[in-house]
Formats: sequence, structure tokens, C-alpha cells
Amino acid sequence: MMKTIALTGSPGCGLTSLFNQLTSGRANDQSRSLPGGQTKAALAKGFQNLTLLQLPEIFSLSPDATDHASARDLLLWEKPDMIIQAVDPSSLSLYLTLQLLELDTPLVLALDTSGEGERNAQTLYARYLSSQLGIPVFPVSFQRKQPLRAFLCQAMEIAAQGQMDQEIPEQKTADHRLAQEKSNRPQPQIYSGPLYTARRAVEHLIRDKACRAGLAPAFCVSMLLEKDQEIQQALALEPKELALIHHQAEDAANRMGTDCQTAMAQARYDFIERLRQTAPCCPSEDGQPPSFSARLDQLLTHRLLGIPIFLAIMLLVFYGTFGPLGTLLSHGLSLAIDQVTESISYRLLAAGVNPAFHALVVDGVCAGVGSVLSFVPVIAVLFFFLSILEECGYMPRAAFVMDRLLGSLGLSGRCLVPMLIGFGCSVPAIIAARSLPGQHEQRLTMLLIPFMSCSAKLPIYALLTAAFFTNGRVLVMAALYFTGILVSILWALIFKKTVFRNSNAPLAMVLPPYRLPAAKNVGLAMWENAKGFIKKAFTVIFTASIIIWFLQNFDTGLQMTAHSDDSLLAAMGKHAAPFFAPLGFGDWRAVTALLTGISAKEAIVSTLAVLTQAGGTGSLPMLLTQMFTPLSACSFLVFCLLYTPCVAALGTIRKEMGGWPSVLCVVLLQCFTAWVVSFLTFQLGSLLL
Repeated sequence: MMKTIALTGSPGCGLTSLFNQLTSGRANDQSRSLPGGQTKAALAKGFQNLTLLQLPEIFSLSPDATDHASARDLLLWEKPDMIIQAVDPSSLSLYLTLQLLELDTPLVLALDTSGEGERNAQTLYARYLSSQLGIPVFPVSFQRKQPLRAFLCQAMEIAAQGQMDQEIPEQKTADHRLAQEKSNRPQPQIYSGPLYTARRAVEHLIRDKACRAGLAPAFCVSMLLEKDQEIQQALALEPKELALIHHQAEDAANRMGTDCQTAMAQARYDFIERLRQTAPCCPSEDGQPPSFSARLDQLLTHRLLGIPIFLAIMLLVFYGTFGPLGTLLSHGLSLAIDQVTESISYRLLAAGVNPAFHALVVDGVCAGVGSVLSFVPVIAVLFFFLSILEECGYMPRAAFVMDRLLGSLGLSGRCLVPMLIGFGCSVPAIIAARSLPGQHEQRLTMLLIPFMSCSAKLPIYALLTAAFFTNGRVLVMAALYFTGILVSILWALIFKKTVFRNSNAPLAMVLPPYRLPAAKNVGLAMWENAKGFIKKAFTVIFTASIIIWFLQNFDTGLQMTAHSDDSLLAAMGKHAAPFFAPLGFGDWRAVTALLTGISAKEAIVSTLAVLTQAGGTGSLPMLLTQMFTPLSACSFLVFCLLYTPCVAALGTIRKEMGGWPSVLCVVLLQCFTAWVVSFLTFQLGSLLL
């Protein structure tokens, strides 16, 4: 009985849509993070004990990037019962397919028909690919549940029977039947000449050891010719065997005029090109009028108009998030939290609890956690718009457009994809940076990601803009986001000219077709981000609020004090306050909030709520007007944007960049940048105003 199916595919293939439609869309306890992305696990709908694993989207199984190696290791060592590869017919990226064919695991292709293209033509194309590749190819819509369930049933039957004897889903006529052949048919002829001879010789040498190690001999041959150390160790090859393999590779390279790794890659691309040329009805056949996607790309990726359009779209996102919609939702939740806080306070007073405990619960926990929870609607609305842009296919095009600008500055656009993830959270963005080729580019991107404005900083922006910039809050929000981008560009220029010289490479990416956003995927993206935000509020922020309340209400002799100016927290804040006075916010409460923000950026809001003794979340903006001026609030916002990332991000940097020295460099770089930019903001603003 089949237990596990791995879902994989190239970037932009619609893999998340396929996974969400086949499952409830909610990952279970088997989910885990891999470099380059998270592997999600969930039970398939309508099936008992059938687990689907969504691997990170990858271009190949070659170990030239960390995310490729991680997904490959899962396929090799955890051995799923079947692999389903999602394929976008408009780009038809089959390079990964040709590598998956070398594994012993049954493989099925799911050809997405939810984009452009005529259904019958895609069905004929699927039949053609099936006959050429020797595997089942099913044209199915990733946006519809029922055909996907039927497809999954047939794919499981094919894998279990070892035959291709099923019809294409929703096709009942004999003209559209798949070829009935054994699944153990020979592999398609991809390699020839000296490369074919070398592969046969190496396979004959290592076949027995590969079988004993539980690995596919054909795949081991490819990896050995690419000098993969992990496969060499897994096969326990002796020095004499390694010498023979090296000799075969060198001999083939001398006769071909290139190394085996390059020759294999070229052979795969040549095979894919032959498929395109001989296909009876290729979706991207030359001579056809430009598709809707092509016409839209001419506008959105235009050399001159692309960047202004990108900026206009982001301004619309900010307006939708921080304009009337976000403000109304946040205000409504804030009123509800205030009522809950008042109810808790009344019940505690009626129960006659100790005044200190009452203050801890109401002024500490409720004020701290409630002030953060009131911004959940803002987070949800932001990710609603961002997920729509991602689902419809615009976000990869935004990276492509911005790459042109960075390319003119001598930078690589590869780092933009992890940086876009950094707008959500720095931790997965830093992990995703490991997928970049080359250690220099990986480290450079990890240094720049913390300058991106993550979602944890949104409550800070929303709070202070509501207090000081009510009429222009959308422009202030947009200015903060673009300030982070500009600062990262400036540091990238400096690093490229000094530490990371000649480390950039051309950007290579697949632009997915435009699709109508799936409501389920958009809803899941909103829920996952809001859920993480709420979880942090009831863990990190809850703990921080209690600690802040304790430090605020006890003095150096651990005696409860009636004045917060005499507290432990004030003592710590006052020592650091002179350092921030040139930035316009020398108040010890503002400095203390920055210190607690190192644990989590949301803690800045909860700390300000506790220190100002805001009776409810609605009164906090008014109380902040006693602590900041509009100019000093602007300087404070800039400092919050640029200073050291949270402890979770620092821990990830330590793991990915190798030790605490790297963490120290990041902290010093961020704090130095934040101080300088905030200083310039406040001092220049003072001169101008």
C-alpha cells in the first residue's frame, strides 16, 4: 500500500497550488525546514495513510546549490513510493524530469492546464511527452479539486501495477488513451558518443555497490561524473575504483573537448529541444500570435516602464494595507481587545486579587499582548495582497524588473528572490539564500536581507504613523520600505567593490504564466502568517511583557516602586539614552523598547504599551505624543527599520554563515547603519523644518 508521494517541480510550476488542492493545505507535524524552503507534509484528501510531501521548488538534482542537495537527499534516502512532478506547459522545464528519470522511484508528470492553452492541444501534447519519456503524463487543472483526486487515484494505480494502462483524466475516447507499456521500459536515449561509453563503463563498475546502498545506478553514474563527494562516500568506493572512474571521465572529456558535467547538461538540453521541435502541437509553437501572458509581459517587464509599474503596484499594496481597510479592521479589533481587557480587570477586582497581580495581568500581559494582537488585521491584509501578486505570477517578474536596475549597478539580481521573502520574515529568507550559487553571493545576500522590512516591524510602523502621520501614513510606510531597499543597494555596492568582488552571476529564472489567484491559496497564506504572528504574541511577547512589567515595577533593591523612573528598567535605559539623544529620542522608555526589540520586533510595541501604562490599545498612540515629536518619531521608525535583527534571525545567521563572529559583524553593521541614517534623518529634518 502506497504511503508517501513526493511533489516536486521547477520554480513557477504551480507546485503550491497542486499541493493545496490535493490536501487540506495545512502542514502536519512531519513538516520541516530544509535549506532553500520548507518541506510540507499533509494527508491527501480522501485517502487513508497517504502522505504528500511538498519539496522546495528546484531546477535540478545536481548538488551545486544547497536547496537542490536537500531535496535530492530526501528523494534518495527517505525513498517516497512515488514522485509527482508539476510541470508548467508554457515553459516546459524538463531538465529536472530527465534527472528524476534516473531514479528507481516511479515518476508521474502533472501538466497544469489552468493557465492559457487549449485543452485538447494540451492533452495531445501530454500523450506525446508520455510516449517520448516513457512515463505517465496527465493534463490536469491545479485549480480544480475533483480532477486532481481522479488523477491521484490513477497515478497510484499506475505506480502500483507498474503499467501505463490508464486513460488521461476526463478523456474517455480511444483517441486519447495513453500508450499501454511497462513502466520498466528503457530510459529515453539522451546520451551518445564518448559520454555514453563512459557512463556504461562507470555503471558496470558501480552497479553492485549502488544496489547494496539502495541507490539507482544511473543516478549514481551522473553524480560520480559530476564529482559528487556524497555519492562517493555512500558507495564506499575504493581508491582504485575512483581512479578508474576518473580515468573514464578524463578520457571522455578529452574526446569531447569539454568536461562530463557540461556534456551531460548539454545532452539533456539537446534532448529537450528535440522534443520541442518534433512535438505535434507544442503550446509555445513558433508562428502563433503572442499569448496574453506575452503581451502583458511586454508591458510589465518593459525596459523603461517596468520599474515605475512595480513602484505603483507596491504603493497600491501599501494603500490597501495601511489605508481605510487596514485601519478599520485594526481599529475594530483594538476596541474588542480593550473590552476584553476591561472585562478581565473588572473580574480580577471583583475577585479581590492582590493589586500587584492585577497590575501584572492588566498593565503587563493584556497591555503588551493586546497591543500586538491589534495589528493582526494589518498583517493579514498585507499578505492577502502579496499572496495575490505571488499567485498571479507577478512577483518573479518584479524580481526580473529590479534585476535590470541592479545589473546596471554591477550587482546580481539573484539575491532579489530571497530579499522578497525577507519582506515576510528574515529567517526563511536567510535560509533561502543558501540556494544561491557561490559562497560569496550567499553571504552577501544574507548580510543584506535584514535591511528588508519584515512583517514583524509592521506593528511599529502602524502604531507611530497612526499617532503622528495620520494623513500621510501610506507615503511614510512606502518610504520606510524603499529606504530599506536603498540602504541594501548602497551596502551591496560597497561590498561588491571591496569584500565580494566579481561574485555576481547573471540572473536565470523561469517566469511562470499568469494565473487567476486561487482563493484557497490566498486564504492559506493569510492564515499561516497571521497564525505565526499570533503564536509569537502568546509566547515571545507574553514572556517579554511579564519581564518588562517586573523590571518597570521593581527597583535595584528588588522593592516594588510606585514610580517607573526609579525602576531597574529605567536604570538600564538611562545609561543608554545619551547615545540616542542625537537621534531625537533620548527618552529612556524609547531606548528600552529598542533593547527589548532584539528579542522580537513586535516587542517594541508591547514594551511601549507597558511603559506608558496604556489602559487600552486605543489610547497608546495618544500617549506616544508625550514621548515623541513627529520628527523624532520618524527617526525612531528609521532606526527600527535598520537596526539589529531579532534573535531568531541572528541564530539563523550564526548557523548559515558559520559562528558568532558573523553574528557580531551583522549586529555592528546594522546598528552602525541605523544610527547614521537616523542621525541624518533627525538632524537634516531639524535644519529643514
